[in-house]
Amino acid sequence: MIVANWGLPLAALADLRKDEEVISGTMTTALACYSFVFMRFAWRVQPRNYLLFACHFTNASAQSVQEARFYNYWYNGGREKKLALEGTTDAAPPAPGKVTEAVIAAREEAKKVADK
Repeated sequence: MIVANWGLPLAALADLRKDEEVISGTMTTALACYSFVFMRFAWRVQPRNYLLFACHFTNASAQSVQEARFYNYWYNGGREKKLALEGTTDAAPPAPGKVTEAVIAAREEAKKVADK
């Protein structure tokens, strides 16, 4: 049982080397919360389970780092910086929807009226 518990933190530590593009913010948050809950359990149970606490502390720490990497990449401009360093941009702009097409048509019509 003790060896099985260390699977999550070891996988989390291995994931620290992976690209930020593949980090799931939802799953990382769930795993961090899970480990925080079981850290408390391991501390409160009598006698204290230090091995379980250490296991979940390691996982919570690794997941917190992953969460910070995710947030930085998607919300603090990390993705744009990475793309600029690689010299690439997004492959294609998003396809316009009906509202966008209507706005473009209205602008063109307004230009025609203004030019007359």
